[in-house]
Amino acid sequence: MSEFTEHDLRRLIRISVGVDDSVDLDSDILDVPFTELGYDSLAVLEVAGRIEKEFPVSIPDDDVADLETPRKTIDYVNSKLASTA
Repeated sequence: MSEFTEHDLRRLIRISVGVDDSVDLDSDILDVPFTELGYDSLAVLEVAGRIEKEFPVSIPDDDVADLETPRKTIDYVNSKLASTA
């Protein structure tokens, strides 16, 4: 896999931590903080673990705290993928 996409992130969020009925994951959420989407740090950690299972990247726990929005997460994962290519 060469790229981690917004679609990938949405899919992994749904699989790993689910979606609150008040959140529309299909809307423009790229720059919305995960906390505003209803996901706390444990949920983001769970999503990070799921990303590690499906993509050849390692996401240290210390880095997970910096993954505040979907866009930051996608950019982070893609930079890791690029460095391993």
